[in-house]
Amino acid sequence: MNYCKICSNLTIQIEDRKQLLDYYRCSCCGFISLDDALRVDKTREKKQYDQHNNSLENEGYVQMFEEFINLSIAPYLENIQTALDFGSGPTPVFAELLKRRGLEVDIYDLFYAPQKVYETKSYDLITSTEVFEHLSKPLEVFELLTKHLNPDGYIALMTKFPPKEDDAFLNWWYRRDPTHISFFTPKSFEIMAEKVGLKLLKTINSNITVFQKC
Repeated sequence: MNYCKICSNLTIQIEDRKQLLDYYRCSCCGFISLDDALRVDKTREKKQYDQHNNSLENEGYVQMFEEFINLSIAPYLENIQTALDFGSGPTPVFAELLKRRGLEVDIYDLFYAPQKVYETKSYDLITSTEVFEHLSKPLEVFELLTKHLNPDGYIALMTKFPPKEDDAFLNWWYRRDPTHISFFTPKSFEIMAEKVGLKLLKTINSNITVFQKC
């Protein structure tokens, strides 16, 4: 038996017979995770990230972030002075865009900015864009972020919600990145928020969630 990493309920196996991959979809909250034994190692994971074209010169990449800021962060900017970009990537483009909005921004990334600058700090805003799908222990990371969030502070996440049908999930392009191992539904995020003392303020489109510390 396999149990959900988010709500501990039983899961249903999803088999990718072509790629020999096994996933588990929670029968309660809908969270999907790759079998832990099938995760890529850290060396291969970093090689995958090194291929990303993340720079201020990449107009499409910048536009994606600007839209994310406008939708999820701009409505609360008057309450925000300090921010942590958790999982900033090889080039901290998103952090730079937040700075242009007048925020003081720290960055952390497991591979590219590994110094844990957040350990003695707390923030009005914590962002994590295209990161949570890579996490093997997402609830632990969510607890960590909440610990470093000021009272009434915000967490804004970007990660795509999976298709509801198993066949559609197996054909989903987002799953094909070998480092994408965790897939969240709005309900799974709502349960996570309740567990760590956050309120899910809203979900936007098919990939954005915004939380506030209670």
